[in-house]
Amino acid sequence: MKTIDELLSEGVAGKRVFVRADLNVPLDGTTITDDGRIRAVLPTVKALAEAGARVVVASHLGRPKGAPDPVFSLAPAAARLGELLGADVAFATDTVGESAQATVAGLTDGRVAVVENLRFNAGETSKDDAERGAFADRLAALADVYVGDGFGAVHRKHASVYDLPARLPHYAGYLIANEVGVLKKLTDDVKRPYVVALGGAKVSDKLAVIDQLLGKADRILIGGGMAYTFLKAKGYEIGKSLLQEDQIPAVREYIERAEKTGVELVLPVDTLVAADFPDLKTKAPANPTTVAADAIPADQEGLDIGPETRKLYASKLADAATVFWNGPMGVFEHPDYAEGTKAVAQALIDSPGFTVVGGGDSAAAVRTLGFDETAFGHISTGGGASLEYLEGKTLPGLAALED
Repeated sequence: MKTIDELLSEGVAGKRVFVRADLNVPLDGTTITDDGRIRAVLPTVKALAEAGARVVVASHLGRPKGAPDPVFSLAPAAARLGELLGADVAFATDTVGESAQATVAGLTDGRVAVVENLRFNAGETSKDDAERGAFADRLAALADVYVGDGFGAVHRKHASVYDLPARLPHYAGYLIANEVGVLKKLTDDVKRPYVVALGGAKVSDKLAVIDQLLGKADRILIGGGMAYTFLKAKGYEIGKSLLQEDQIPAVREYIERAEKTGVELVLPVDTLVAADFPDLKTKAPANPTTVAADAIPADQEGLDIGPETRKLYASKLADAATVFWNGPMGVFEHPDYAEGTKAVAQALIDSPGFTVVGGGDSAAAVRTLGFDETAFGHISTGGGASLEYLEGKTLPGLAALED
């Protein structure tokens, strides 16, 4: 895989460089609530612009249905990119149409443009190779060189991620090169003890990675909504807590495998419960109570790990040489249910080992809860991509960057 450093050494002045970024930021109307993904691509965009390239940045945002939708416009992201660069960033109001063509044609050396949301075109996400390829051809006409730097999208077989690199000289940007380097530390020659903390709502989202980790990790800590399917699999009463009943057989099998292989699978010993899910808009006091994990009342719902579990998980992370964390421990968006996620984040900071926050909601929680991002070894920009890499899958966007 060639990197941007090789491209820069070859010279990019005057060349149109297409940067596939991940500007899929959360929005409240037109206000960006977390610009982490924009900041993540800055090193690549800055380096290219400073070297005299004419930089064309492209990304998706949200899930529009293959047609323009102002709710998912990249205009706010383009404006924020300009603020962070300290330079004007041109914005094309379409992706490959008249506005994009004119905007790119108007670029001078060292200037940057952002084109509109790639998913406003049905060809971007099409499962039909020909339709995707036709869109990739139109994107290729905008550039001379391709730089892949949208790690959060590399697990998608989309036109701008998979098909476009085949049509242009292609290189990995700084973000992707860094992400892959970090993930190799979690799969090749891992320093031990290797501890993994998994949370989030659905156990089905994590089964494949658990399957892989049972042969690699020393300890796996389970929290979040997915923990209640594990507790149910052990025969515990979980009340109204989140449950994926169809996953219980698979979970039971993994519990048995962990016992046989000597992997320490650690489940909550207590949990915070309430009769109703909290109001995340008003954040009105929820007044939860703490109960043992095997004694959740039938009319109550588990919403965060309890204080004893927080202590237990911190102790299990204390001696780790390598840590991977993906998924919050509870409904961290509400202050009454944020303590479990805070405890795990703090335990990573206190750990002497190499710590990786695996993107997605975990990365959002780190920023939302006010932690210093530099206190962690690495914060990934792609939760789904990180998990699929650890599952051992071939990621289309990475495969496309290989020579």
